[in-house]
Order: sequence, then structure tokens, then C-alpha cells
Amino acid sequence: MTVPITIAAMAKAVRSGTLPASAMVQESVSNIETRNPAINAVTRLLAASARDDAATVDALVAKGIDPGPLAGVPFAVKDLFAIQGLPNTAGSRLHHDTLPETADAEVVRRLKAAGAVLVASCNMDALAYGFVTDNALHGITRNPYDTTRFAGGSSGGSAAAVAAGLVPFALGSDTNGSIRVPASLCGLYGLRPTYGSLPLAGVFPFVESLDTIGPFTRSLTDMEWVWQVLTGSSDQSNSTPQAAILGGWFARGLDPAFAPHLERLAALTGAPTITLPDAEKARSAAFVMTAVEGGRLHLSDLRTRSSQFDPAVRDRLLAGAALPQQAYREAVAFQQQFREGLLQLLQRHPILVAPATPVPAPRIDDPNFMLDGEKVSARVQLGLYTQPISFAGVPVLSVPLLRPGALPLGLQLIAAPGQEALLFAFARHLEAAGLIGYSAPEVEGA
Repeated sequence: MTVPITIAAMAKAVRSGTLPASAMVQESVSNIETRNPAINAVTRLLAASARDDAATVDALVAKGIDPGPLAGVPFAVKDLFAIQGLPNTAGSRLHHDTLPETADAEVVRRLKAAGAVLVASCNMDALAYGFVTDNALHGITRNPYDTTRFAGGSSGGSAAAVAAGLVPFALGSDTNGSIRVPASLCGLYGLRPTYGSLPLAGVFPFVESLDTIGPFTRSLTDMEWVWQVLTGSSDQSNSTPQAAILGGWFARGLDPAFAPHLERLAALTGAPTITLPDAEKARSAAFVMTAVEGGRLHLSDLRTRSSQFDPAVRDRLLAGAALPQQAYREAVAFQQQFREGLLQLLQRHPILVAPATPVPAPRIDDPNFMLDGEKVSARVQLGLYTQPISFAGVPVLSVPLLRPGALPLGLQLIAAPGQEALLFAFARHLEAAGLIGYSAPEVEGA
């Protein structure tokens, strides 16, 4: 069976009757069965329900009924999206035996209504607190480009599943960088949309002030297609907006491998290098809000069932619960100030560009990387460049630098709220110039 390259083409082939949804879904199921053991991206393979849903799509096509713009396209979700009939565990032993969900998360419902077929749920850092997808219950998700390295987190299972070709797209969540970090380390497109633009109904919470959800894809075309389905919007932009490259904080500890790509981007777009004021303070404030809100959310369980938490997550939540409320109030007050400053900068430069991670994927046997001459924890510090941007609630598209044969690196493209179409337009410009794009892993089994 030859499956079309883009998601839109897959759905078109199913809708026309030239490619059965059942065959496409079965190929995804088979790929998961054979390839997932090497990377540990998938926690639950939903083979039976996926086959049933694919058969329903094929039956609609046979009756001349259009199943929708994602007809028969397989997808996966991070382990914190509600799936009807299964417990929503958020990757934690704490919730492993909770009651089954009575309905799908709203965004999952939207995708299914458009004809997409859910085939799997994916590994994550427990309770979404981490940047490496090292899970005490499900194990470590490995990078498809080099299985001795991390896939990033906390949505690492979703990213690895897409990068390895197990599914065409997957959903993740992003509070402080949990889509953008694994997208960068796994060479994908990953969207953290405008805060509040997608419904969080049925998504296990972490930090209410910062939580967002979004997709991973292997191409920009696929990203735009999935985004349109999720939002019901067909807004497009053909402009090539003025851009600027963020230096200062966003050059701290930056791997030298970024340099030629940023130089080429500057030459291509005329983008100057500028500084985002208070980026370091924004990251510190984001840490405070994350710790306090996360600790508050789980405080009851921390008091009564602390042994069931992932130890690395439990200690950070306990520390957050102990922080003084005055620190939290100051962080919240600063959030609005920082956001206003970033929006003013975006008025002068409608697109801001920054690295998504300081380094390529760190090794699993040495879960650190060098920052200012010191080894720092990858689990905590891989969000060095993503956290200040999350703090402002603006949309960010992580795009993969075109580096065939090398470990992936990604850039963040940043725009004003509601300007996702502008991000896509700028990314198309970079893709057409050969600066960004997906390069398939060359690792055996991926």
C-alpha cells in the first residue's frame, strides 16, 4: 500500500475511495507494534477501537457520505487527554486506576468528527512536569534519531511517535515548552497556540495560567491542515513579515551548531538581532507560577498519597506548595507587565525568532548539558528559551532546521496573539528557502 505524503492527500484518497481507511489505520497499528519497542513512545495501543472507527469511515465513504477533512487519518494523543472508556492518568501511577472517562476531550472529539482515527496514547513526564519524558511508570521515551538520547518533554511520546512515522500527527500540551522542546529535539513542527485558543475540556490540568495544547506534524502543510480542523478557521496570510532574532538570554549557552543557520536566516530576511527585556525574570516568574499552581493542584494527594508520585515530580511539587503566596502574587503581577513589553516589540517586529532548545537531545546516560561552563539538569533546564515566551501567552511555532544526517535543532517563531496564520506564512518562506524542514530519522527501526 502506498500512503500519500500529506495528511490532506491521505484524507482525500480515503474520501475518494482509492485508499481504505482500514488499510491506512492497520499500517499505523502495525508500525506501532514493530517500531515502538525501540523508542517507547506509545503507552496504550487502541487497535480494536481504531479498527472499528476506520471501518465506520469506510462505510460512510461507501454510502457516498463525506467523513470529513481528516478522513481515516491515524493520530495519537499525550496521556493527559481524556479518551472515552479509559482512565486519564496524566502519566502518573497516582491516577492509573481512576474511573474511565465518559467522553473524549473536546479537541479529540473535534478530530474524530473530522474523520480522524485515534490509534494510541503517548508517554509523557508524569503530570507534565519535566522536559525529557522520563516516566517512573512507563519508562523513558527515546529519540528516534538516536535512541541513546532523550526525545524531550513533557510531550516526548507524542513527538517521537510522529518523528518515527508511527502516526502522521499527534497532540501534546505545552505549559512551559512541552511541545516546543520535543519538537526541536525530534525535528518536527510543533505549535503552542495562543493561550486560550483551544478548549482544555478533558485535558488533565497542570498550571491553569499557562496551559495550552497543540499538534505535532512532520510538515508545515500538515500543521496548517490540522490547525484549520481544530479551530474551524481557514485564515491564511501570504505576507512575509519583518522579523527579528532574539539574542541576549536566548544566546546563553547556545550550541555553536545554531550559528550558521541563524546567520543564514538573518541574510535571508534582513532580521536584526535584538534583546527581549526581562526574559530572565520572566523565566523565573514562570517557574514560581508553575511550582505554586502545580503544588496547589496536587496538594491533597501530596498529603495523603505522596508515595504514588513520580519521585522527581513529587519533590518539585512539594517545593512549590511551600513557596510563599507573596512570591506568586509578584509573579502574576509581572506577567502582565512582561506581556505588554513583548507585544510592543511585536508591533515593531511582527515575527520574533529564537532557538527552541539550547542544545540537541542530551544523552540518557548523562541527563545534563553544559550551560555557562557548568553541567545542568536537562529535565529542568531544556526549557531555558521556551519558558519566557510561554509566560506571555503568545502563539509560538517550533520549526525544524534542515539538518539531514545530524541531530535535530529547532527554532521558535513567535507572533502576537491570534496570529498563527502569520507564523505559518513566515515558516513557508523559510521552508521555500531550504532553511527548515523535516528530515526522516536514519536510526534502524525508526
